[in-house]
Order: sequence, then C-alpha cells, then structure tokens
Amino acid sequence: MKIAMAADHGGYELKNAIKAHLEERGYEITDLGVNGPESVDYPIYGEICARYVVSGAADLGVVCCGSGIGISIAANKVQGARCALVNSEYAAEMCKRHNNANMVSFGGRVTAPEDAIRYVDIWLDTEFEGGRHQKRVDLLNSL
Repeated sequence: MKIAMAADHGGYELKNAIKAHLEERGYEITDLGVNGPESVDYPIYGEICARYVVSGAADLGVVCCGSGIGISIAANKVQGARCALVNSEYAAEMCKRHNNANMVSFGGRVTAPEDAIRYVDIWLDTEFEGGRHQKRVDLLNSL
C-alpha cells in the first residue's frame, strides 16, 4: 500500500516519526515535504497531499501541521479527499469505519508521536463498514 505524507513546519517532526513507523510496517511512503523546520504555508502541503491521494498516486494520505486543523481543512478542499482530524483512538477507528477517510491529519504541537503512531495504526487496520455508510460517503464525494 502506498501512503503519501506532507506537513508544514509545525508538523514536520511528527510527520517524520509517523513516516519511520510506517516504513517499519512495510508501507511505501511518498514524502511530499516539508523537509525542514522553516516556516511554510500549510494549505500548500494539504492540497499537494490530497491531490496525490485523489489522483490515485497513493492509496491514503497523512498530513500534519501544528494543530492538525488547518492542513485538514486544506486537504478537504480537494474534491474526493476525506481527511479526518484524529486525536483519539475512537476518532481513528470511526473515521475509517463510517467515513472511509482516505486521509488523516495530526497536530505536531498537540499530539505526542506515540499517540499519533497508535492512532494511525488503528486507522490503517480498520475496515470501512460500507452498507448504509456508503451512501453517506457518496454524498460527501458529491459535494
């Protein structure tokens, strides 16, 4: 499975921690930046990663900024992206089970690396339930 990743300066270190973990799990990672702690604009990186996922170049995406909020908003502006801000085990599970989130976001200033790694594993290991939820995902995709 291919996973695209991107972050701004506030999520740079968290992105790298998640990336190392996912590579250890055997995922193919495409790192779309940033590659340093210099200040950048998170909307650019949220959009780049979302377009990468929606195009099919990656199966899923992970984005990080300081809070996880801004970069998830940017990603969700791209038609077909369903990026969930994840800050709990429950959110990690349900965003996949019910919303078939193809992207998740994390906040580098508010989420410890060990928590983000646990959440990303839950998200990746959870299956989309389909059924009545498929209609809702179709409605999201039509917006």
